[in-house]
Parts: sequence; structure tokens; C-alpha cells
Amino acid sequence: MAIHSFTLIVEAESVDGLRVVRIADPDLVSMSEIAARIGRSRECVRLWVNGKRGPGGFPAPLNNPHDRYRFWRWSDVEGWLRGVLGGEPWSAEDHLRAAINAALELRHHFRQLDPQDRPDLRALVSPALAG
Repeated sequence: MAIHSFTLIVEAESVDGLRVVRIADPDLVSMSEIAARIGRSRECVRLWVNGKRGPGGFPAPLNNPHDRYRFWRWSDVEGWLRGVLGGEPWSAEDHLRAAINAALELRHHFRQLDPQDRPDLRALVSPALAG
């Protein structure tokens, strides 16, 4: 997947003015999507989200927790579910897809930063990339 994804990004960005900001992945999920993926009811998931069932600590949604429709990163939810229900850890492909999307998002936002803030962000990110 790695070489294929990187090649597609480079090819797409060879078109003048085109920038890739995200590769398709199944990472953004609603309560209904979580329920469907794990074969549980939406009500079961709602109870986990609200801390009324399970061990608590369900991941926070990406948007305002008071919004009518909330969304989570599947990767965050899946990690929590593995702790509660057990299961296999993320595959290398899952980690790679998430890392590619994080890098694309970072690249996009980095361009929008005030130049004086860029060194601080570089300092934050560099150790993660060194290991």
C-alpha cells in the first residue's frame, strides 16, 4: 500500500494547483457506523459514549460533544473497543494509512501558519520522525 499511495499522491500533485489533503480511509465514524462495524446496537454504543455502560473513557468525538451528530476517529474507537471487547491490534496498513493522512493534514496546516510559529511545530514533530 505504501508505494501505491505515495505514487498516487505524487501523480495527483503533478497537476498544477492540485494538492492532496487526505487519502480515502474508513476512519471517520458516527455512532451508527460504529454499531454497524461491531454488530452491536446504536443504543449500546450511545451508552458507551455517555459513560452509562462499560468501563468509561470512551474517546472524545472530533467535533463538539454537544452537536446532534458526532464523529469519531475509528482508530481511537477501535483502540478503546479492543480494551473492552478484546481483539486484534491495528494492522501495519492501518497505521500507515493514518500516518499518511496525518502527514497530509500537517502539511496543509503548516502552510497556513505564521512563519514565526513554524519552528515550534518543527521541534514538536522532528523527534517523532527521528524514531
